[in-house]
Amino acid sequence: MCVAIPGKVIEVFEDKAKVDFNGNTVNVNTGLVDPKPGQYVLVHAGCAIEVMEQDKAQELIDLFTEIEALQ
Repeated sequence: MCVAIPGKVIEVFEDKAKVDFNGNTVNVNTGLVDPKPGQYVLVHAGCAIEVMEQDKAQELIDLFTEIEALQ
């Protein structure tokens, strides 16, 4: 199963962004979207595929936290 996860954009440089996933920062390809620092992006396979509203991103983050707690 493939899952896309939301993260907060910390810094943008050229076609990449530094994205925070619950304390883990990862460089993500942003060739498909144009995020700004502070926005949330949905990331799949190292690529940002959508800029998200904060409330929708937080809803997904909360769901993933719940799923993780069940394991």
